[in-house]
Amino acid sequence: MAYANGATNNTNTTTNATWNFNDQNNNSTMPFPEGRGAFGRGRGDCGFGQITVSQEFKDNVINISKSDSDVQQLLTDGYNITNVRPIITTTVQGDGTVTTKATTAIVTLIKDTTGRATVWVDVEQAKVTRIEILTRTVIEKS
Repeated sequence: MAYANGATNNTNTTTNATWNFNDQNNNSTMPFPEGRGAFGRGRGDCGFGQITVSQEFKDNVINISKSDSDVQQLLTDGYNITNVRPIITTTVQGDGTVTTKATTAIVTLIKDTTGRATVWVDVEQAKVTRIEILTRTVIEKS
């Protein structure tokens, strides 16, 4: 499936997402789809304190991402990996046992000020499951 968002023939298609393409330090507002729990606005605050993501986890997610042909093409086209965010799932069993695990991650890729790609990675199956690419075209006229 492919989805597109952009401007054509003096019409503008927008979503409820707010993107700041100039910010390459992950300080932009980035909502996530419903049903996909994730960190809020790049702070790493999941409601139970700060979470430190190990370099080993980040490297694993990046390697999985880079093994995908579509991600490889984005990197060839000038996108750069700027962030890795784990999606943390907490499960409470019938006996009260609590298990917390990051089985999925979101990788952010940015291309200059014109594009942003979001890559969903299934860490357990070591594969990319979804890629969203957003582009921005600005035509300034005097």
